[in-house]
Amino acid sequence: MTNIANRLKSLAADRTAEWLDERTAYMESFLTEERKEVLRRTLASRTRYMTILTENTFHPQNASALVRHCEAFGVQELHTVETRCKFNPNVNIVRGTDKWVDITRHDSTADAISALKGAGYRLVATTPHRESCTPETFDVAKGPFCLVFGTEHAGVSDEIIEAADEYLRIPMCGMVESLNVSASAAILIYMLSQRMRLTPEIDWHLQDADEREMLFRWVMSSVRDAERILERKFPEK
Repeated sequence: MTNIANRLKSLAADRTAEWLDERTAYMESFLTEERKEVLRRTLASRTRYMTILTENTFHPQNASALVRHCEAFGVQELHTVETRCKFNPNVNIVRGTDKWVDITRHDSTADAISALKGAGYRLVATTPHRESCTPETFDVAKGPFCLVFGTEHAGVSDEIIEAADEYLRIPMCGMVESLNVSASAAILIYMLSQRMRLTPEIDWHLQDADEREMLFRWVMSSVRDAERILERKFPEK
């Protein structure tokens, strides 16, 4: 997330519904009706039922692609482990999509595993080296899940392999063993997010409190000099 996105997330944290609604309504007065409709329509398609974890993504173009894939297919949160290299999307490729996706950075793979499993996610390692499910056979209705993508060359770490609840592979018909991270992520995020939304028994939508907070942040991100405008209207005591 950008510095501005981080500030807005901190500003919105632990606020009451009344606080958020009042300020969102005021800041929306600076937006066109079309823009407000785009924000609300996009927000209605967002999910945390499915999330992503990426380990030590080295190439900025792959980091950018992961953020853009999440934004395009409605996955709200992307988790990173950066023990060997920083997750650093290229601004010319990511094209501002990092404003609309929450990027959560973990100090280590162990911390990421603990946090995600503690939040109730199934850890799903993407790897061609384990015989497990495919995008067509993966049980999306079994519960919230996190797809884990590894480094460009080594794949997911042994730590992830040992901790994974399930393994996911993309079947190949050619002589190559696997696709690159960006291509694999695009296929899996698209297919599984679509299957998730088409499964009636899954409640994949955001909770009301989460949606309210995100709408505030998104409206703020859409208004030029929003923090200064808000401070003039609602000076903090």
